[in-house]
Amino acid sequence: MIKDIKIGDHLIGSNSEPFIIAEMSGNHNGSLERAYKLIDAAFDSGVDAIKLQTYTAEQLTINVSGGLFDIKDDKSLWNGENLYKLYEKAHTPLEWHKKLFNYANKKGILIFSSVFDESGVDFLEKLDVKAYKIASFENNHYPLLKKIARTDKPVIMSTGLSTISQLEKSVGVLRDNGCKNLILLKCTSTYPSSPINSNLKTIPVMSELFNCHVGLSDHTLGIGVPIASIPFGAKVIEKHFTLDRNDGGVDSEFSLEPSELKTLVDESKRAFKSIGKVFIGITKKEKGSLRFKRSIYVVNDLKKNTKIKKKDVKIIRPGDGLDPWYYEMILEKKTKIDIKAGTPLSLEMLT
Repeated sequence: MIKDIKIGDHLIGSNSEPFIIAEMSGNHNGSLERAYKLIDAAFDSGVDAIKLQTYTAEQLTINVSGGLFDIKDDKSLWNGENLYKLYEKAHTPLEWHKKLFNYANKKGILIFSSVFDESGVDFLEKLDVKAYKIASFENNHYPLLKKIARTDKPVIMSTGLSTISQLEKSVGVLRDNGCKNLILLKCTSTYPSSPINSNLKTIPVMSELFNCHVGLSDHTLGIGVPIASIPFGAKVIEKHFTLDRNDGGVDSEFSLEPSELKTLVDESKRAFKSIGKVFIGITKKEKGSLRFKRSIYVVNDLKKNTKIKKKDVKIIRPGDGLDPWYYEMILEKKTKIDIKAGTPLSLEMLT
């Protein structure tokens, strides 16, 4: 049995509803006021947490053009962008963090962050961050993993762009350096992702392989894939969100709008409740509906000692008569009593 993990006041475990994270990313579009509104929207949607990304362009790359420093991919949302300039545009300024943490705390919504280098860990520790997220692109940044693990905070790590052996290394580094509470997220690192590449069947296998709770970091359009992940055991769901996709932004194309985010929260709870247990039979709640099943009724007035013919009985609703299983058996049987049309048939009425 995998142990439950507590992040802030939220319990993540086998018997808990999925923990839903709204990823702000760069959808603040460079506006602190918009970032506040995103926190408001996340709170109103009912998600469990809002997540930032803590980095500067210098922490991710260097200010160089040419080669792989420039994105040249017709299928990429960021085709034509230079890495350094893209990260400058998308980052959440460090001077905003304390304001955003304070604002979220006052609203009563958990806030934490993805961190991208060791200095970011020191920075977030001063803000009393409750957990750390490790992005797929960073899960082989072993010095960073060691630094995060030594904080003794819960860690959520995405697993995109990783083989099993690479994940074994990353998980090993985290656990060897003190990480006791680890959650892995199944992730497909394309933007947007296709449902056909989501491979949700991996979730329970990954949980067994690494003996930890597993969730989903989802970049598909809509909410179908994250809802589908819940019966496979997803305990955490992470989705990017924005106020309005028409406003643009680095991640807006695959981000949910507030009404969609709320629907995700509501439907995730329904999906979790629906899993239940293995059960074939009639539930207590169903028993009242048994009257709508079919049964054998007498449809003609019958005198005592009358042989029952096909024209005299019918398999109809309601269901308080003889089970249809007996239909052929009762034909040509004689009645013990007079029976009026509209009477539910029983074996006691027959010889």
